[in-house]
Amino acid sequence: MKILCLNCGSSSVKYSLFDWDAKTPLASGVVERIGIGGSLISHEASGREKVIIKQDCPGHKEAIKLILSTLTDGTNGVIDSLSGISAVGHRVVHGGERFVKSVIIDDKILDTFRELSSLAPLHNPPNIQGIEAARELMPKVPHMAIMDTAWHQTMPPSSYTYALPRKWYWKYGIRRYGFHGTSFLYVAKRAAVLLKKDPFKTNVVICHIGNGASINAVKNGLSYDTSMGFTPLEGLVMGTRAGDHDPAIPLYVMAREYLSPGEMDAILNKKSGILGITEQYTDRRDVEVAAEHGDERAKLAIAIETYRIKKYIGAYAAAVGGIDAVVFTAGVGEMGSITRAAALEDMEFLGIKLDPEKNEASRTRNAETEISAKTSKVKVFVIPTDEERVFVEDVAGLMSRKYDVHTKFTYTFQSPEYRNKLRDDAFAKQSAAKPALLKVEANPPAGRPAVPQKGQTPSTA
Repeated sequence: MKILCLNCGSSSVKYSLFDWDAKTPLASGVVERIGIGGSLISHEASGREKVIIKQDCPGHKEAIKLILSTLTDGTNGVIDSLSGISAVGHRVVHGGERFVKSVIIDDKILDTFRELSSLAPLHNPPNIQGIEAARELMPKVPHMAIMDTAWHQTMPPSSYTYALPRKWYWKYGIRRYGFHGTSFLYVAKRAAVLLKKDPFKTNVVICHIGNGASINAVKNGLSYDTSMGFTPLEGLVMGTRAGDHDPAIPLYVMAREYLSPGEMDAILNKKSGILGITEQYTDRRDVEVAAEHGDERAKLAIAIETYRIKKYIGAYAAAVGGIDAVVFTAGVGEMGSITRAAALEDMEFLGIKLDPEKNEASRTRNAETEISAKTSKVKVFVIPTDEERVFVEDVAGLMSRKYDVHTKFTYTFQSPEYRNKLRDDAFAKQSAAKPALLKVEANPPAGRPAVPQKGQTPSTA
């Protein structure tokens, strides 16, 4: 059974094709610049070099056509025909309160997503366009929706309810929903494996830090609270999003600048955050380089962002009654040693102590690493997220009619024996060039000799 995963944004479609029977990915890539000219597909099949093909895609239908033609192409493809695709999984950002798990899409479900578009006007419409296009192009194949918000439906009312007029909740559905759910699900389950604990007896704080960023408090294996709220705007400082701020500020500025709600929404979502502070950068790598060269705004951006992360970690550790681990994931979380170090500085009073050398060495998206000091009571892990794996397993579970909410459904990656072969192979090459990575690897494959730490002698076992 081959499963196609689609993640449709406003001007891009990310995709991956997975062979469920062989338990291996076949291909992945992205179509960029949809509807804005200069469209191209970046496609990578397992074991082959990446290829880039330029082709105009005025809409999502054309983009998905390009994906399908590339997957079946005689030169770059990995399947003979579209009949080789058994099911399609679609990312849907907002499922409101109506969905606590992934679902098979039908016309009624699609109508519900349309109704919920007002809750995620930047995300749900392109998600829906992708679903519509894919269903038209592959009408005989079952399509499933995997929702970012489903993971957070275990939050108690004290976490998701705002201190606002109660009728707004009943009338407009205003409450905390949270996002990045598939990432948090995967990382929470993998953290329990690394801790060698029952996932439902595990408390962790997960920091999903990318251009969009949020933190999740996981209590006994369930989402207990999360920093993003009614929309993805609340919480941490992000690439272009403001995160937490006094809600009176937009009203104050709107009155003086004569701005419309739409204009203010654009400012808060697209012109604030790291960009707002530095007035030129969104990529944390650019910010770090600028800070190294003395740019005071870049230094301030790093300080503000990491201070906000620190505050949330402390608050969430208190909220769940103590934690077993802090976990970093997503682009910055996986690669940003400066961000991690600043966010965890002076946290020993909570039992969190970082090992500076391990933290600096941990720059990989191909292995799980441990970067806490030996004396740290709380573990600190870096776990590369794998949202596509959640997509695939949800789809496979729905196809086999064995799928359920994550408290009643066991994912293969919950097993201590689970391996991602592609990542293992990539890590072997990466660590050959950078041996320090072997010293921080948290979950080496069976048979690999243990790497001695300082003061230890090599194992002869």
